[in-house]
Amino acid sequence: MGEENETEAKKPGFFKRLFGGLEKTRKSIADAVGNVFSYSKIDDDFYEDLEETLIMADVGIGAAEEVIESLKEKVKENKVKSPSECRELLADSLVELMETGEDAYSFENERSVVILIGVNGVGKTTSAGKLAAQFAHDGKKVILAAADTFRAAAIEQLTEWAHRADVPIIAQSEGSDPAAVVFDAISSAKARNADILICDTAGRLHNKKNLMNELGKIYRVIEREYGDAKLETLAVVDATTGQNAKEQAKQFSEVAHIDGIILTKLDGSAKGGIAIAIEKELGIPVKYIGVGEQIDDLQKFDARAFVNALLGVEESEEEAEPIAEETPVSEEAPVMEAIPNSDSEPEALDTGDDDNHNIEQTAEESEEAPKKKHWWSFGKG
Repeated sequence: MGEENETEAKKPGFFKRLFGGLEKTRKSIADAVGNVFSYSKIDDDFYEDLEETLIMADVGIGAAEEVIESLKEKVKENKVKSPSECRELLADSLVELMETGEDAYSFENERSVVILIGVNGVGKTTSAGKLAAQFAHDGKKVILAAADTFRAAAIEQLTEWAHRADVPIIAQSEGSDPAAVVFDAISSAKARNADILICDTAGRLHNKKNLMNELGKIYRVIEREYGDAKLETLAVVDATTGQNAKEQAKQFSEVAHIDGIILTKLDGSAKGGIAIAIEKELGIPVKYIGVGEQIDDLQKFDARAFVNALLGVEESEEEAEPIAEETPVSEEAPVMEAIPNSDSEPEALDTGDDDNHNIEQTAEESEEAPKKKHWWSFGKG
């Protein structure tokens, strides 16, 4: 993991928040793991019961098997004889499976566009607001784009977050073309010389063709109008849904290239092990985790801190100074006064499609999409 990520993990209060946020998961894992580590010897029963404990915590069969094989090798290499000595080795094996690449957060220090996708209710809009607040707190010029025009509540909620974070937001009315909102937001980002543009988008997995078309239009606008910006696409999933969170991440990865996962609501879940399953089985790194309602409870993922909190290895530290006094933002935030889309009326938007820019598109329109593959091409082919 990069030095920047390690520094973030060591911030006062980080581990305490993470440790508290993973309480439910820890209770489902630490006690069971502790029981296994109290066995009298390391044998097949020890490994089988430990693997079962990991699977029950939603770590996933594949990940659990790999962790156990890694543990066996470490036990042999270190000539460990007692199960009680295996806890640290287990932690090392889990960390190795989950470590994030050194360039995972490089987009934060470049001119970038961050696209957030996720189904309703997972905390996508809230995550967009929290990221905006944290980037702004770090001295970045941030703009929010309310490109989830499918729900009026999403626009209202993001507007409330923009006011709290004290960052500008580009928003239109419910039912507007999301690509047009992004077009306006890019124009504003250029005019304001913004560092990071964060786009909240709709995520309707029940109709993948419509989702693909909508995201395709957004990406085409970004490529044409803001091609020098780094693109970062983050899928937001809810930890409390366990294996369903992994399935959602998988489905989103089938319609868009996903650079990372934001795993929310870990503080309300006993299924925190799903972070390991997503990383192992989908090959998509978990980059941010949510362990509470406050702004600074959305944190960069740190494998070592996460595993220590998961296994109950508590650290002593003083509480961090919060970014700002904050109260939770409800899903039904009050309607805010509309914020102008831009300082001047933009020219007519040409997304490369026909004149129909409605949110819903037909299967026939999808089949007519250009076959040339761009850097934002969907799928894995």
